[in-house]
Amino acid sequence: MEDLLAEFLAETSEALADLDTALVALERQGGDKETLAQIFRTVHSVKGAAGFLGLHRLGAVAHAAENLLGLYRDGAASVSPAGVTAVLGAVDAIRTILSGLAETGAEPAGDDAALVAALEAAQSGEAPPVSLPVVAEKPEPVVEAVAPVASAPAPAAVASEPPVAAAVEAVAAPAAALPTQSIRVSLGVLDELMTLASELVLVRNQLLQIARGAEASPFAAPLSRLSRITSDMQEGVMKTRMQPVSAAWGPLPRIVRDLGTELGKRIDLVMSGGDTELDRQVLELIRDPLTHIVRNSCDHGLEGPEARRAAGKPETGRIALTARQEGGRIVIEIADDGRGLDLVRVRARALQRGLATEAELAAMRDEDVARFVFHAGFSTAEAITAVSGRGVGMDVVRSNIERIGGTVDLQTFSGRGTTLTIRIPLTLAIVSALVVQAAGERFAVPQATVVELVGLGGGGATVEWLDAAPVLRLRGQLLPLVALGPLLGLEAARDGGAPVGGFVAVLQGDAGRYGLLVDTVFDTEEIVVKPVAPILRDLAGFSGNTILGDGSVIMILDPAGIARMAGVGAGSAVVDDSLVEEVDLTQVLVFRAGGSPTPIAVPLGVIARLESLPGKSIEIAGGKHAAQYRGQLMPLVPIGHWMPPAPDAMQPVLVFQDGTRQLGLVVDEIVDVVEESLALRPSAEQAGFLGSAIVCGRVTDVLDCAYWLRQGDPSWFGKPDATVPRLLLVEDSGFFRQIVVPALTSAGYDVTAKADAVQALQLRAEGAMFDAVLTDIEMPGMDGFELLAEVRRDGPWKRTPMVALTGRAGPTEVARGRAAGFHDFVAKFDRDRVLSALSAAIGQENRA
Repeated sequence: MEDLLAEFLAETSEALADLDTALVALERQGGDKETLAQIFRTVHSVKGAAGFLGLHRLGAVAHAAENLLGLYRDGAASVSPAGVTAVLGAVDAIRTILSGLAETGAEPAGDDAALVAALEAAQSGEAPPVSLPVVAEKPEPVVEAVAPVASAPAPAAVASEPPVAAAVEAVAAPAAALPTQSIRVSLGVLDELMTLASELVLVRNQLLQIARGAEASPFAAPLSRLSRITSDMQEGVMKTRMQPVSAAWGPLPRIVRDLGTELGKRIDLVMSGGDTELDRQVLELIRDPLTHIVRNSCDHGLEGPEARRAAGKPETGRIALTARQEGGRIVIEIADDGRGLDLVRVRARALQRGLATEAELAAMRDEDVARFVFHAGFSTAEAITAVSGRGVGMDVVRSNIERIGGTVDLQTFSGRGTTLTIRIPLTLAIVSALVVQAAGERFAVPQATVVELVGLGGGGATVEWLDAAPVLRLRGQLLPLVALGPLLGLEAARDGGAPVGGFVAVLQGDAGRYGLLVDTVFDTEEIVVKPVAPILRDLAGFSGNTILGDGSVIMILDPAGIARMAGVGAGSAVVDDSLVEEVDLTQVLVFRAGGSPTPIAVPLGVIARLESLPGKSIEIAGGKHAAQYRGQLMPLVPIGHWMPPAPDAMQPVLVFQDGTRQLGLVVDEIVDVVEESLALRPSAEQAGFLGSAIVCGRVTDVLDCAYWLRQGDPSWFGKPDATVPRLLLVEDSGFFRQIVVPALTSAGYDVTAKADAVQALQLRAEGAMFDAVLTDIEMPGMDGFELLAEVRRDGPWKRTPMVALTGRAGPTEVARGRAAGFHDFVAKFDRDRVLSALSAAIGQENRA
């Protein structure tokens, strides 16, 4: 009987683990027959086994729940939230009873009269309140080690019902016994097997190290076979420990459902990728972080129904939970479509707690500000509730994830939601690693993060320097480099001198790829991962340590931690973030010119036309190239080296126009037109270019249109006469000023550009007058709306037309802008729309 009870506890605990999810799905789907049948079978089996084992309290609770579910199954009653709540209460009570059985071998004492009454009331359509019992800790789990038997098919009947129910049927009607398809093994036994396999790997590595130094050793062949057997055994043991990640988020539908009821919110939890497998040890360590993040999404992230309606969203909030495998890591994303983090409040709380100064906060990007939520004790909640508000949680989430060699990152979008991305290793026990050396010290790099190895010197790649930072141009892309020795303080940094030898290990970090500069690369080894000692836990660059075959203890590098220490990100070299200028999403034309492999980008809105001119139309005029184009002689300006094409060939040209004047910029080929949000890194070293940016994943030079227009026609920006409209441009982006001023000048405006509203108002104080003001909306300090209010308040510009520029020009934004008093509200880089709005605004004012 004891063996049968143990089997019953294990089977029932596993069945109940899926029951919460099924009940929540049943409530959402309104009585799905298949889901209902699954729930009914489970509760029915629990009741039957309880009667067979003489568990009267358990049988009474299960029987009451079965009666209600039977009515739902037969269509005699409709599934209701009150009924589902009552059944969930019964499931919790069953768990409590099972916990007592596991501890003492007997049913714990307890009164379930109120719960049974609630279940009976739900049968008649009444909905009395149900007090759900506290769920006790589960008995020690076991996992199923499947051993396929070739001589017999898998018994479907046994698989669909718990074994205890099958045993009851066997007593009533004995049948031929079927071969056992699986056995249950305690997790303690599996952990011990994993430890022994790890030690065997270490011994194997030591023996192989010895064999490498011996010539014609008689042990070479046996060691080779031992190595293969060890690898196979290690893989087999690992498979027994692998579990689907859905086992960690099984309770989440129930949690979301209960929190939605408590908070008065409608929440839909969508899960995908639950069959992705990872090591049980890792799985156990991410349960609590996942639960906390989902609870935060329910409480902080999602708005209530009224707020969502007001924001134009569906009343039901959505939390999406996805998992996938990338190399040797599992990536889990938790995304909600809520309000996003209140970054204004985050900044204020960070300033209040002394985490950053006002100047530092003003210079920070939104994603950096959002990461303050990972600081210990940080909370933006206005009040402490039973769900959240104590500032305990996200720092623990990050600590727990990083303790197992993982990372957690956060992205938030105002009004659109928040996404947390967790990257964790598949296993913490044995991994394949590349052993490298820097400054005389050896380190292990997880093989799953190594993309490729590049040799330096001897005809291989060479290291270049960009603003004192090492970079590697690899297949046309600029790869930031991190010199491992200087980063870890093991040697002095090289002062601008490129190393003549060594290797670059191209690694995949969280934010993108970068190169790790090392002196020597050794072999790849299977290593046993040991946790970092507590005294070294705060060192971001390490994820553990290991013992090599020669007995040496070395540190295991954490590629994501190394990237954070060095400050490298996706597609950029190690540079000061303050030098990088973010530019709103815009259409850019990508082309090549001058025979250079590096692509060049220019905003499409500043170009009048794209043409392919026949070679026979290109002539020499005044010692310079020109082309007959639309009845005029158009100057041609090449970028870099250019040879005129043959008469029967075609020449790609970018045509710029200013009234009747035209100029053609000669290019090699038009590559594409794309939409990009440019992160421009300004540069004054290369004439004719504003700097560089990442476009379509490649380092791209950004064209300075004004420079090339002056090359073709020095009078292009000549002094205008008094009849030309005077225009004030207020724009904090230096990139946009340099792009839009030539376009506006070409359209016949005398343009004065200022970087902020304060400088613009200084012109007003000095008595300057303009026919129109074109201003950006989002600017540091005084924004466009505040500038408009100040101008309209009083003074000589009170009646001056003002047109707003913005990266977001949807119907809502346009309506708001016009209501505030702007003559128009137009999108950046839409050249035709900007010119049309200015013309209309100035014409309207002149008519007035």
